Amino acid sequence: MFELLAFAIAIVALVIARKTQTQILQLRARLDALTAGQPLPATPQAATAAPIAINEAALAPEAEAAPEIAATIAIEPSSPDTTATPAAEAVAEAAKPGFEERIGTRWVVWIGGLTLALGGFFMVRYSIEQGLLGPGVRVLLGGLFALALLIAGEVTRRKESVAQLAALPIANIPAILTAAGTAVAFATVYASYALYDFLAPATAFILLGLVALGTLAAALLHGPALAGLGVVAGFATPVLVSSGEPDYWALYIYLAVITAASFALARIRLWRWLAVTTVILALLWTLPGLEGAATLIAPHAFHVIAGFTLAALLVVCGLLFGPSIEPGRIEPVSSAALATYLLGAALIVVASTHSDAALIVFAGLVAATLGIAWRAAAATAAVGAAAGLVGLVFLSWVVRGSPELLVLPGGALPGIGADPLSGPVTAHLIAAAVFGLGFAGFGILAQGRSPSAAVPVIWAAAGVFTPLALLIALYARIAQLDRSIPFAIVAVVLAAVFGFATEHLSKRDNRPGLPISIALFATGTLGALALALTFALEKGWLTIALALMAAGTAWISLQRPIPFLRWLAAILAGIVVARIGYEPRIVGDTVGTTPVFNWLLWGYGVPAASFWLASIWMRRRGDDAPLRMMESAAILFTVLLAFMEIRHAVNGGDVYRDSAGLTEVALQVCVTMAMAIGLERLRLRSHSPVHNVAAILLAIFAALGSVFGLLLWENPTFWATDVGGLIINRLVLAYALPAVLALLLSYAVAGVRRPAYANGFAALALIMGLAYVTLQVQRVYHGPILAYGPTTDAEQYTYSVAWLICGVLLLGAGLLFNSQRARLASAVVIGLTVLKVFVIDMSTLTGVYRALSFMGLGVVLVAIGWLYQRILFRPRGTPVTGDAPEDPVR
Repeated sequence: MFELLAFAIAIVALVIARKTQTQILQLRARLDALTAGQPLPATPQAATAAPIAINEAALAPEAEAAPEIAATIAIEPSSPDTTATPAAEAVAEAAKPGFEERIGTRWVVWIGGLTLALGGFFMVRYSIEQGLLGPGVRVLLGGLFALALLIAGEVTRRKESVAQLAALPIANIPAILTAAGTAVAFATVYASYALYDFLAPATAFILLGLVALGTLAAALLHGPALAGLGVVAGFATPVLVSSGEPDYWALYIYLAVITAASFALARIRLWRWLAVTTVILALLWTLPGLEGAATLIAPHAFHVIAGFTLAALLVVCGLLFGPSIEPGRIEPVSSAALATYLLGAALIVVASTHSDAALIVFAGLVAATLGIAWRAAAATAAVGAAAGLVGLVFLSWVVRGSPELLVLPGGALPGIGADPLSGPVTAHLIAAAVFGLGFAGFGILAQGRSPSAAVPVIWAAAGVFTPLALLIALYARIAQLDRSIPFAIVAVVLAAVFGFATEHLSKRDNRPGLPISIALFATGTLGALALALTFALEKGWLTIALALMAAGTAWISLQRPIPFLRWLAAILAGIVVARIGYEPRIVGDTVGTTPVFNWLLWGYGVPAASFWLASIWMRRRGDDAPLRMMESAAILFTVLLAFMEIRHAVNGGDVYRDSAGLTEVALQVCVTMAMAIGLERLRLRSHSPVHNVAAILLAIFAALGSVFGLLLWENPTFWATDVGGLIINRLVLAYALPAVLALLLSYAVAGVRRPAYANGFAALALIMGLAYVTLQVQRVYHGPILAYGPTTDAEQYTYSVAWLICGVLLLGAGLLFNSQRARLASAVVIGLTVLKVFVIDMSTLTGVYRALSFMGLGVVLVAIGWLYQRILFRPRGTPVTGDAPEDPVR
């Protein structure tokens, strides 16, 4: 164990010192350039100020090789526009170390330092194996060896720190010697404790901490290699030295000292990576003690408070002893450091089952975060993190106190007493009030204070989110998601505050981030109003209220052209859509049984009207995504209103019935086709892609319903369905009316869509019309239930006559209105009649019916031919009175 630990520490100490060798190479390149009289090669530390004067004594080795160099060489800094010369390129090429130089200057030094460290470890191991020295002597020799390495490192560092080279990077040899010394010292102390029991846990703990602190102090002279070694060793010490009974106070006091030293070193040398590493390791040390946080809060609270305070003092830029920074800039490390310790405090609150003491500590750190961010803009991002953590802490409180809320609907719950405040909620109520007022107040007051746009936006977002989240959490925990007028009143007051902020900020001059902040406060206003409606109303009234809010938001967007208001109106519409997805009946079983005038009319009709009105208002300021979302919601609610009312009326109020009859399918098809016709007319004026797509989708749905629903699945020929009276019956609704609507739809799209689309619905109209005529004849012979009884010769003959009459009527309409489409439809119907006569009538009819069928068909065909010869395709030059223009729709 001892050898492996020592070996690992030695490798870390030597490898991380490699960075200093890079600086040596840069120094050598600069010195070579000076001796050659060329401009300095570019380095990250290249001077841009006054000329550099180097005394001849500082270049003694080079002076012997080049005696012609003057006593003093003055190098002027090159202009940024100066291009690289071939001589400078040659110098840069010469500065690259070769293989021999790498071996002599790098590898030998690294291997030498590693060898020194391992030599000491192996010597101790050899003495143990041979029994040459006692444990005390081994430990003593290890300590002396570590001290020798540290002295050697310091001596070599001082020898290389010549006055003329004081500003240049420190060589790697002192750093490696010092790293090896600290590694041996750390291993010696640990061996004294772990192997030989020379040291008590507390003594070993203190000595290892001192070694870590000494390593951090040495990093001031030897660079980041020792800093990394020191911070890792410091935070690893409690893992190596442990006792049976953990002492959290000792642990966290020790970690506070290590954290202070690490933050101080990071501040002095401006090593951001060291501050980040320290914060992460400190947070990790918060986790092991969370199990006992419920009974022992004080030391854990001390840990996060101490770390938070040290980060505020030394890490946050622009505050107290922190680094300086330009005004208005958000610095990630400053914000992340505070947010990390806030996370630790939040974890303590959750682990302690939301005890009052832990909540007070968390509230104090949140308040301190607001104050620090108000003073130093670099930490503003921590405000957003604080808002999120506050919301999560209260969400955890709600779930812990009422886990049944995750699976049960709102209302009175079993086991809930009459007094909702009887539980431990007092501290959370006070904390929520403090948080809400603090975040909202700072969020409003912070507007216009910073030259950066991000700073006021973060303040506004936190000021809007936190009060709303807290209000929802308190409502869920105390009111158990039931109606609550007091919470509704609080929500209205909050909406008034946000509304005042929106109006007040709208009158200010345009400043960075102000438009987004105004949009956020406007969102908070409408969100608080929505919560007020949620708290005060129930079921259907909430749906109606939210829909009216969407329309109101659209109207406000006309008066106050804030872009986000359009999105907010669309979001409210989306919430209403999600609401009906949860319960399509709006009010559940109390929807009522009265056709049309029931809760579905208000629950779907009012939102549909609101969304249509909102889309009209929003279209006045352009076509964008929110408008299209609102138009989609308006169409959806209109369609659902019709469908749900039809299901409700046909099924006696049961909209969940899993079957549909002929009447319901017929009504759905007719209504859908009528809405498609209306949208076709509307899209010509609005040019809305939503209206365009919706018209196509509804038309396709109607066509599929006609073919598969009416002609196949619900066809009364196949099922024992009572179609009703002789003339006024369900066949008119299911086949005649869809035929008329399909024909009207084909004319509505004629000339504005592809011909195939219009002709397709014209063909559907013809099919549905023939189906109506056929089924009506069947009704005459079979009675209300068409599936019963045989088919007689008279019935078959009547089918032929009826089809032939339809063909003649279509031909007459085609000639009267000069419509080629009607004449083609006539040809199709007559062709079907001819096919039926020769295929069916010839084989099934007998006697006079067969003769009459052929005779009638022949007379009609001759008459049709005469009409075509004399009227439609007359000889040229023969005038015909009353000619009408040809139908433009082909």
